[in-house]
Amino acid sequence: MTAKAGDNPDTLMTLATVFCLRNLRKTMCYQGFGNELCLRSDIFLPSEICDKLVNTYMELLHTHSNFEPEESFFQLFSDPRSTRLTRVQLREDLVHDRDLEAIRKQDLIELHLTYCNSLSSRSLRTLTWFQETLVSLCLFGCNHIFYRKGGAPLACNEDSEEDDEEGHVSKRALETNFNFQGFNRLRLLNLGGLPDEVNAETLLKPLKSLTSLDLSNVQLLGTAFLSQWKDRLASLVLYNVDLSEELICTVVELVNLRHLDISRESRRTSKFKMTKRILTAIVQRLVNLVSLDISGQIMLDNCTVQQFEEVLLVTFQVTGSKNEDQVLNAIEAYTEFRPELAHRAINQLFDIARIQHCSQLLRALQLVIAALKCHKYDKSIQVTGSAALFYLTNTEYRSDQSVRLRRAVIQVVLNGMEQYQEVTVQRNCCLTLCNFSIPEELEFQYSRVNQLLLQILEPARQDESIQRIAVHLCNALVCQVDNHHKEAVGKMGFVKTMLNLIQKKLQDRMCDQVMEFSWSALWNITDETPDNCQMFLNSRGMNLFLECLQEFPDKQELHRNMLGLLGNVAEVKALRPQLLTPQFIVVFSNLLDSKADGIEVSYNACGVLSHVMFDGPEVWSMEEPKRDSVMEKMWEAIQSWDVSSRRNINYRSFEPILRLLPQSISPVSQHWATWALYNLVSVYPSKYCPLLIKEGGMSLLENVLELESSHSETKDMINVSEMCNFLKVLHLI
Repeated sequence: MTAKAGDNPDTLMTLATVFCLRNLRKTMCYQGFGNELCLRSDIFLPSEICDKLVNTYMELLHTHSNFEPEESFFQLFSDPRSTRLTRVQLREDLVHDRDLEAIRKQDLIELHLTYCNSLSSRSLRTLTWFQETLVSLCLFGCNHIFYRKGGAPLACNEDSEEDDEEGHVSKRALETNFNFQGFNRLRLLNLGGLPDEVNAETLLKPLKSLTSLDLSNVQLLGTAFLSQWKDRLASLVLYNVDLSEELICTVVELVNLRHLDISRESRRTSKFKMTKRILTAIVQRLVNLVSLDISGQIMLDNCTVQQFEEVLLVTFQVTGSKNEDQVLNAIEAYTEFRPELAHRAINQLFDIARIQHCSQLLRALQLVIAALKCHKYDKSIQVTGSAALFYLTNTEYRSDQSVRLRRAVIQVVLNGMEQYQEVTVQRNCCLTLCNFSIPEELEFQYSRVNQLLLQILEPARQDESIQRIAVHLCNALVCQVDNHHKEAVGKMGFVKTMLNLIQKKLQDRMCDQVMEFSWSALWNITDETPDNCQMFLNSRGMNLFLECLQEFPDKQELHRNMLGLLGNVAEVKALRPQLLTPQFIVVFSNLLDSKADGIEVSYNACGVLSHVMFDGPEVWSMEEPKRDSVMEKMWEAIQSWDVSSRRNINYRSFEPILRLLPQSISPVSQHWATWALYNLVSVYPSKYCPLLIKEGGMSLLENVLELESSHSETKDMINVSEMCNFLKVLHLI
């Protein structure tokens, strides 16, 4: 059997880690004083487990809406006698000064802080606790870490988190007393986005042993200081750094460089021009280069170097837009720290998937998923990423994708829907969900996806295309699912939302797909779900039914959906009295004559009346229409139907029909039920014969033959011996 893309399951380590994080108080922790989370005293966790716990915790916070942060989580790792942390990756505003301080006694080897804008200079002082062990440090995009809160001295106010919010940035003062003195083991450093006020040379001068340095978007006042690493530096990133002849002269002295990035955003203005002489110097002097990025630089017309082209073909990994390999390389290289370039590359992948064919499906999906997770708050990434996912998950690619991979797609799509109440993202996400088998593939996120769709449909004026797709998805999600799912969605406000959509369409005098899907969704969600039927009645559902009949008398699909819904309401004994009014009974009686959608409207109207009649003449309190005259019309309607009619209906259970068989109060109700069963088992034997047997229908039909009150037409329809022979042929009994 051929393996599908993304088939590898999660490791036991990953599954156990996620379980523990979701159940901290039931596994490794207990509730301490002041509701504080405490590690159990009999637990010792090695670095492999601690690192996994912290990094997975951050990922869950970032990508799972139902995962709540624990205020004292990092305090669990405060004691190196019971926990060991070595490699930690933290990102965005979820991280605070107190969190770093909680783990300050750990011997960290790697600490990656990305876009952690809640950190202040308090965290700079915390970094000094790691100076003897730290080998790799990233402070990319941590713009506030070099500022003191409220202009206070570094040692003051350190127990207050009140100024962590963005609104207090204007009060902060630059911290000038920090440099990397004492960080003797540090080899890899990323200071991307360092504020202009910070002097990079002063900050970096104490570091003698760097092998990798990232100064993306950093303003360099001087360049000579880079030469202190000319014999050691293997990787240098100067993305969006203003280049000059002086800087290039310094760079080409770094003869051990294997990776050099002097690229820039194409839309950024620059006086620097890439000439043949400069490119020649880079290629000839930096003989160890295996990776060079000069994208976005202004290239003069004669800027070609044969030696460079030859090396490019043999050695370098190339990012660009010429082919799928280059595009995927670009997404991989730029996702974490350069969302603007990742966005451009994902857009190119979108064109490949849409127009051509994506040959590296697994890699493409994994890279787009990673980009969407990493940049949950970047609208451009969310727009292009969700659009690419739509094409990468469609029918052409579907058979090659594993369950696990497709679930990962669903997760990031739902993340995008939660974060962006915006037309393009919402449309792309909804369209992507349509590529999945519904409800089966979405059931693991059932409540979440329903809640998001209902939020989309809540505004009175929604984009028409999004509204249509969202209602279609809602309808599909409540079709063929268990009743507890339907009840849960009903409590979310599903019924009210659908009725609001119907009300809006009535006001606009428009019967379109949204109107029809809304009634169909109500039909599905009320199936054998009394609470939802009650919600329908409580929310003026019957009034909207009458208004729709009056406003759209010729809309057959609409009538079928509405009558199907009312059939569900009629099956609930406690609710039937609300249908027993002259106005409603006359409407149902008139619909018995309908030829709309074959026999479906007439059939459903007769089903509603059959349940009403089943309650007996004593509940028929109205003078007009008379009960006997309505029953007569029901007989005439049933006799006019072709028993071999193919049906536009789907039964999950015969129970509501079977309960009409053993009774004598309303023979016409019994006859309708018998006709329904006969039609379904004869036209669709393989589907409905097993259901009839499973639910005890055969014995109930036999009993009908013995009842004196059963009409001869009903008994003629039940030829038990023939039906039994038929079922034996099918090996069903």
